[in-house]
Amino acid sequence: MKILVIEDDASVAKLIVEGLTEHGHDVNHSADGADGLATARDGGYDVMVVDRMLPAIDGLEVIETLRQEGNQTPALVLSALGDVEQRVEGLKAGSDDYLPKPFALSELLARIEAIARRGGDVAEVSKLEVANLSIDLQRRQAWRDSTKIHLQQREFRLLEYLMRNHGKVVTRTMLLENVWDYNFDPQTNVIDVHISRLRQKVDRDFEPKLIHTVRGAGYVLAEDPSAC
Repeated sequence: MKILVIEDDASVAKLIVEGLTEHGHDVNHSADGADGLATARDGGYDVMVVDRMLPAIDGLEVIETLRQEGNQTPALVLSALGDVEQRVEGLKAGSDDYLPKPFALSELLARIEAIARRGGDVAEVSKLEVANLSIDLQRRQAWRDSTKIHLQQREFRLLEYLMRNHGKVVTRTMLLENVWDYNFDPQTNVIDVHISRLRQKVDRDFEPKLIHTVRGAGYVLAEDPSAC
């Protein structure tokens, strides 16, 4: 998802931006309400994360203004003001959710995903393509050019995740959480084994090679890994 974070506290903003990016999202950051409002008006965002107490323009005013202009991008408000009346005020201003500070990154991620689903603004994608590699998400099939590639269920999920993050380095932790759906020892070789099998099927007999190891970081699916 493409996410706009409007947060003036540099340490909190850094935590959010790095956490969301680590989980595969495309994140932009604004440090005050005026810049955040202008950036949000440019459009193209799936979700906004908005601090309530911002310089220049208050966070709730940012959301109210956007709603009056017809911008319905799902918005989650962050605030140290967390009692019931303040949460209700935030929701009445047009926000979709309200998360008091301090917060856990895992809860922020879950709430972002929830309001994105409710908003219905995330485009439904049925096919992904990178170079001459394509996958059909509905039929769960993959091809290199016109050659069909036979993948096991886990291999398909792994390839889908890599393609959704085309050009971005994905860490072992990201793969464990998003492809295996649980956490375990990151030193286990289960990822290496599956990546090796996937390379044999996707890259061995084809050009260009698309699945690359980024030493010390993770993996990337790209035509030119040096540009990532």
